[in-house]
Amino acid sequence: MTSTHRTQLQTEIQAMPSWLRRPIGKASELSTVQKIIKQRQIHTICEEGRCPNRGECYAQKTATFLLMGPTCTRSCAFCQVDKGHAPMPIDEDEPIKVAESVQLLGLKYVVLTSVARDDLADGGASHFVRTMQKIREWNPGTQIEVLTPDFYGKRDAIAVIVKAEPACYNHNIETVRRLTPPVRRGAKYDRSLQVLRMVKEINPNIPTKSGLMVGHGETVEEIIEAMQDLRSVKCDRLTIGQYMRPSLEHLPVQKYWTPTEFDELGAIAKQMGFSHVRSGPLVRSSYHAGEED
Repeated sequence: MTSTHRTQLQTEIQAMPSWLRRPIGKASELSTVQKIIKQRQIHTICEEGRCPNRGECYAQKTATFLLMGPTCTRSCAFCQVDKGHAPMPIDEDEPIKVAESVQLLGLKYVVLTSVARDDLADGGASHFVRTMQKIREWNPGTQIEVLTPDFYGKRDAIAVIVKAEPACYNHNIETVRRLTPPVRRGAKYDRSLQVLRMVKEINPNIPTKSGLMVGHGETVEEIIEAMQDLRSVKCDRLTIGQYMRPSLEHLPVQKYWTPTEFDELGAIAKQMGFSHVRSGPLVRSSYHAGEED
């Protein structure tokens, strides 16, 4: 990044509303987690995505592990995760490393996510399951939520994970229908809905969840339409958060939604029948994931 680009990004950060600034958390809690995951050469989306809530989540004994390396085979225009070159080979020891880390950190609720691995025949679905199995062997009392890519809508891949019975199956729709092509390159709005529909078809008892990221130029009406689409496939839980531009190479923010507007969106979602709603500027997919309303 050139000095000019650095200055421009710093100016954008300084222009962010006050409600988007928060302390990152206790240095001791952050360093403990960082040390354990770095020693084992594993990854968390908390760190790779620079989540603003990671200190709070670590303190509450929750974390989100990023499986199958930090490099994505897709190039979404909003995401901080690395992309643009060949992904790493699968680390066959990763399930044990994650399970050991969960034990050392005393985590009570774990979210497993991954980059898109379109280079793999099953998109990495079997790796999710192996990791879930190891976590359960080492940590019988820990609940596991999954936040998966769309696996190109392959039912067999989705079924493998559903049959492992996660505590919740999360797949993010991310944005409204109109903005999906420029925001989620390689993804399709209806395919994401289909993923959530398939989960319920395979096992109606597993709670499903999705997330919306506002700030790309969507309207309230479009957000409501997306919520209705999610309810039409029996999605149970919803997160709504503010998009914040990671770098000048990513899409610019079109609007900073206010805390009041987030409250209003959350109230609409509750009225629609979502059982678990988190709506706020700093809300992310795994925010308070282990809690029930």
